[in-house]
Amino acid sequence: MTDFFAMGGYAAYVWPAYAVAALMMLTVLASTLRGLRAREATLKALEGSRPARRRERRTAVLAEPNAV
Repeated sequence: MTDFFAMGGYAAYVWPAYAVAALMMLTVLASTLRGLRAREATLKALEGSRPARRRERRTAVLAEPNAV
């Protein structure tokens, strides 16, 4: 098992490379999730700011497609 962790003498290069790659992947994941939440909040705010008449008409169209 120690031979595996020693990586044939290259452990000083291999394990830090794995750590940097994992750190970068976690950073990209966190950035993506943060951006997603921000865009979802923007979308929710924009949908909430629509005029009431448009929302009512859209609801009627969805309920009965032949009404318009």
